[in-house]
Amino acid sequence: MTQARLMDGTAPARRIVEDTARKAAALTGRTGTAPCLATVLVGEDPASVTYVRMKQNRSRKAGIESRHVALPATTTTGELVAALRELSADPGVHGILLQHPVGDHIDERAAFEAIAPEKDVDGVTFASFAAMSFGLPGFVSATPGGILRLLDEYGVDPAGKRAVVVGRSAILGKPVGMLLLARDATVTYCHSRTRELSAVVREADIVVAAVGRPRLIRGQDIKPGAVVVDAGYNPGNVGDVDFDSAVERASLITPVPGGVGPMTIATLLDQTVTAAARQLGV
Repeated sequence: MTQARLMDGTAPARRIVEDTARKAAALTGRTGTAPCLATVLVGEDPASVTYVRMKQNRSRKAGIESRHVALPATTTTGELVAALRELSADPGVHGILLQHPVGDHIDERAAFEAIAPEKDVDGVTFASFAAMSFGLPGFVSATPGGILRLLDEYGVDPAGKRAVVVGRSAILGKPVGMLLLARDATVTYCHSRTRELSAVVREADIVVAAVGRPRLIRGQDIKPGAVVVDAGYNPGNVGDVDFDSAVERASLITPVPGGVGPMTIATLLDQTVTAAARQLGV
């Protein structure tokens, strides 16, 4: 039996970042101002600290200045909103990333909405979701945007295909479904209350797993020849798809790690330079 081809996100992400670096250098040379991405972290969750540090390092390599705002775990919703509004009003900041989760005691949606839409390079605000849904100018959610770029990289045209999205989060499941719909896919959303999940997934030409439950999607759930995108990341470098069994049935499948993750960061950096160019009027 032929195994699926891996949809490696590392190489295309590297090309996107290299192109982003060229655009950042040109923008800096033309305006005298380097693009700036502000990262905001509440608390000291080890995984979040690692993610933010990685994003800062990638930013610097792409010629993007990085400003980090570290807030204590005791930060209130009001304090976080105030910090994000201050960054939104700062002309020296062109993109804002709020690392999530932020803690159960914080109203995450209120925090997201404190980010100015023109600086929402992670695509988390109501305005960004509306733009994605209606095909209007704006910033896409970084992971869904990275997924669509990855599909393009491997010649997967969603038009006319049945796409099943497992997960309905506001920054991953819902927006990736809207982006696939905009590409003329027929989209089905699945979630914790979906009955006979396996039967629904078996009908999919494209499966996007984004639910945060390790190995939820098994090989026997995959339609032979389907494209499988695993956007889950669980402890132990385990995705939402049981890779070893799914690779025997899919035609294309993303590894975890090394699939969706690099494309997410590349999309974030690319949108930061775009945001800077718009704000600087070039």
